Amino acid sequence: MMSHRIGYLIGSLSGDSINRVLSKALVRLAPAELELTEISIRDLPLYNRDDEMNPVAAVTEFKRAVEQSDGLLFISPEYNRSIPAPLKNAIDWGSRPWGQNSFARKPTGIIGASVGAIGTAVMQASMRSVLSFLDAPQLNAPEAYITFKPEIYGENGEVNDSGTEEFLRHYMEEYAAFVERVLSSIHPGHIGDDHPDTKH
Repeated sequence: MMSHRIGYLIGSLSGDSINRVLSKALVRLAPAELELTEISIRDLPLYNRDDEMNPVAAVTEFKRAVEQSDGLLFISPEYNRSIPAPLKNAIDWGSRPWGQNSFARKPTGIIGASVGAIGTAVMQASMRSVLSFLDAPQLNAPEAYITFKPEIYGENGEVNDSGTEEFLRHYMEEYAAFVERVLSSIHPGHIGDDHPDTKH
């Protein structure tokens, strides 16, 4: 199986984010054919249409990182039953200007951790609507709403519960297989997309 570059975005800016802890576990448990690299959203300014045609360097670098990724993994908390503002801001920058949607045709996965019982289910439902509009294929199953228990996770991605470890490993294996399926079947031609990167 071919190796694929996967960019992952963490929806929280917090230094001690539980979703950052989760991301370390996912990187550790991912199949060898996935090369995972974080795409930072920390330095992006607030989206403003006036700045689309002359963006700051942080925006240009963010879009380039998304475009150079073969697939994208969103690892995010849920804020007020929706997408965290920093993540939505990043998505808005990445999708603009019109005709330069950096997310188009990228196979995506969504996973998130919360201390609450329903995990991040409502945020993920909102994300699916957004990603559908952006023509970003989504792994629909298995769904992954993680109730976070700090005693389960180590500092370097260790998972000290066999059931949780197996579920997260299975999720990453399914995502890897999904990436392979999508990249083997998609073709250029997103409506309104004239970006020169049409290698897929």
